[in-house]
Amino acid sequence: MEDVLETYSMPYDKEIPMICMDEQPVQLLGEKLKPIPMKPGKPRIQDYEYVRNGTCSIFVFTEPLGGWRHVTASERRTKKDWALQVQELLEVHYPDAKRVRLVMDNLNTHGLSSLYETFPPDKALALSKRLEIHYTPKHGSWLNIAEIELNAMTKQCLGRRIDNIEELQNQISAWESARNDSGKQVQWHFTTGNARDKLRWLYPKI
Repeated sequence: MEDVLETYSMPYDKEIPMICMDEQPVQLLGEKLKPIPMKPGKPRIQDYEYVRNGTCSIFVFTEPLGGWRHVTASERRTKKDWALQVQELLEVHYPDAKRVRLVMDNLNTHGLSSLYETFPPDKALALSKRLEIHYTPKHGSWLNIAEIELNAMTKQCLGRRIDNIEELQNQISAWESARNDSGKQVQWHFTTGNARDKLRWLYPKI
């Protein structure tokens, strides 16, 4: 926990940006009956029954100090999917950064081994050298700022039925653009001192 909090307290560094990453599953739901469109004085009418069209996963990367985030819908959340997302982060979004401080939870897919299972060894090594990974503790996903971004996206963008991954990507990309253009930032106030005071029961007794 303190490792993540100390990482959050570091000043902005363009050459070594701090990025938070998280993911969440999403159900793709279609309409069983065609909704009746909204009319003057009458709201849109939607039947309670829906059609399940499977699930997918949304990956989010956010740079809290830069007011930037990027979201992608993926059919799966395998090691390869995570590795491809990290490759895009490093080579497309941060090609000039010396390395990236990456904060994320410790899922079995979130590891350097995923890079080696996806890319040739030389490529995997080059990517891994540009990563400085900081894992949130078990049961401590609330420490991940990317989770705050996912919550905002869910409330602002996903409160309706979306029946296919293409439309989902269109919707979350529009949300991403609007939020990035607004320069919206997450203001993080919980510090190491707060943790030692308020979460004393988590620390070992010596």
